[in-house]
Amino acid sequence: MVVLVDTVSANPVRPRHPEKAARPDTLSPKKPDWIRVRAPTTRGYGETRSIVKENGLVTVCEEAGCPNIGECWDKKHATFMIMGDTCTRACAFCNVKTGMPGALDANEPAYVAEATRKLGLQHLVITSVDRDDLADGGAAHFAATIRAVRAACPTTTIEILTPDFLRKDGALEVVVAAKPDVFNHNLETVPSRYLSVRPGARYFHSIRLLQRVKELDPTIFTKSGIMVGLGEERHEVLQVMDDLRSADVDFLTIGQYLQPTRKHHAVMRYVTPDEFAGYQTTAYAKGFLMVSASPMTRSSHHAGEDFAKLKAARAALAR
Repeated sequence: MVVLVDTVSANPVRPRHPEKAARPDTLSPKKPDWIRVRAPTTRGYGETRSIVKENGLVTVCEEAGCPNIGECWDKKHATFMIMGDTCTRACAFCNVKTGMPGALDANEPAYVAEATRKLGLQHLVITSVDRDDLADGGAAHFAATIRAVRAACPTTTIEILTPDFLRKDGALEVVVAAKPDVFNHNLETVPSRYLSVRPGARYFHSIRLLQRVKELDPTIFTKSGIMVGLGEERHEVLQVMDDLRSADVDFLTIGQYLQPTRKHHAVMRYVTPDEFAGYQTTAYAKGFLMVSASPMTRSSHHAGEDFAKLKAARAALAR
């Protein structure tokens, strides 16, 4: 891969991942037959894309190159990514642009609420880039967006997928006080892979973050996910399950890591569908209310349907 940087024009274009430009290319194995997605060409996809663009919104579906975008957008399901399209971290697996972000848009919460209304979403997922440059990591902006959606679409349930708010004292409390229905924070991988995959994060801080959500408001569902195929061992995945259950996390997602470009972390192997089925069975046995484990599982994939199942599972336990 060649990275071109324009140094001539008045507005030179920075590479999407400047911190990865000097890395050697890494090759992943050829994708197996079970990793296949359709190109996004449907009418529903086009309508969703138009609404997103008209409201000037960013989606993680596009920025992270999600393979499920065609299926989800056809159903008018989109995951909005607030606080811009530029992340302050440079995780080896992630395709979101990195660099120094711009100022927050005070009108963004209203834009998200309006797009939610236009799409007729019954369940909304809101995520964000990491904003280590902000004193609260963007917590107040998350809370403002939740409140704006509640005001405009009072029957819409809200799921958030947040950064870790590392070294941002009081930030988590601000977000939880806005009362999202689901609080998701992904661990992404097993602890032994953090240095090479997620170097800016701390595994046990993320576990504690999820545990703290339940301490602050036990009614909020908590959720986390990991990718496999990054060099982890099976026993490490099982230990992650135990750590999440110790934090009283309700919902676990496990999906196959796919390499965005050759400058990103290579796929070490493709986990078979049978292995995913085994992880799902084990996770349910460990006490999760909801588990989604498959090659194409992503954090927000089928989020609305899964939220209904999650509520039903909690109600069944309460009987």
